[in-house]
Amino acid sequence: MIALSAWGATLAGVAVGVACGFTVRRARLCSFGAVEDAWMGGDTRRLRIFGLALAIALIGTQTLIGLRLLDPANSTYVQSALPWLSIVVGSTLFGLGMALVGTCGFGSLVRLGSGDLRSLIVMMVFGAVAYATLRGMFAPIRIEMLEKVYWPLPGGLKGDLAGILTYLGAPAARTLLTATGALVLIAIVAVDPRLRRSPRLLLAGATLGLAVVAGWWVTGVAVDAFETVPRAQSLTFVSPVGRALYGVLSAPSALLEFGIGTLVGVTIGSFLSALYDREFRWEAFDDDREMRRHLLGAVLMGGGGVLAGGCTIGQGISAGSMLALSWPLAIAGMMIGARIGIAILMEGSLRGLWQRG
Repeated sequence: MIALSAWGATLAGVAVGVACGFTVRRARLCSFGAVEDAWMGGDTRRLRIFGLALAIALIGTQTLIGLRLLDPANSTYVQSALPWLSIVVGSTLFGLGMALVGTCGFGSLVRLGSGDLRSLIVMMVFGAVAYATLRGMFAPIRIEMLEKVYWPLPGGLKGDLAGILTYLGAPAARTLLTATGALVLIAIVAVDPRLRRSPRLLLAGATLGLAVVAGWWVTGVAVDAFETVPRAQSLTFVSPVGRALYGVLSAPSALLEFGIGTLVGVTIGSFLSALYDREFRWEAFDDDREMRRHLLGAVLMGGGGVLAGGCTIGQGISAGSMLALSWPLAIAGMMIGARIGIAILMEGSLRGLWQRG
């Protein structure tokens, strides 16, 4: 049995992050851009590529579970109660913040790697608010107010759909859900000839999916539980940003973990991609108005992401691959929050909120 040290897990995170940052930047794959395309133009191609990533992650993750290598109950997404109010509020705030910044936490790291100094400021504020919501001055609001409202699961069950269906008398539910879900998600990509002719998008989607599987393997299977906190998490870009900021300021040894490794890796991968395509250039805020918008977006994403339990990658792909009950709530909240943000920024009004642009 492999027992990765903290250093090993961190370096694995760097390698996974480099692959994601390089391929995603080259493909111009962005979660907010995908949502914006779908809401405003009816173009779902980039959204379907995220579906492809989810399909690959679903197959790989559920295979690890089926082989009894990975325990869903050991993940941060599958718990014995569903704090639905915190997830709904947090994901909506996250989506709104994403619209204000123009991308998510993962996208900000990709931008940072290509020379966007606005993203450096965004990630610092994002990380500070995320850590304050996780363990600092905003934590009581999360713990004592929002997370007090939850749905308890019966019979000691954990919050994944397959486990609940099995409890209700459908023992093959996990296999059936995985096969059906993955087949549908892959099919809606395969039937589009424009996507079949987009190797960069396909490669980026496949890389994200495989990266999530690798993340589950590192944090839930291979990591040495005596060296690191034995909590499987895979790819997510909210709490690791907060922990990284804390580690830099107070406890450098805390920087040795898979999640923080991925932050470094994504930035390096994007930097290498920008150099390879000769597109690296320094960028900064145009004026104070743009800076205020980015700062407010960073605050909403940092706090909202912790309340939601993850970002578009964490809840969108990692939690989805676990069939976590939090997944549909978080995705719906982020979609709605992003649409509200688009309406405010581009239309100046909420009156046409559900009209396509």
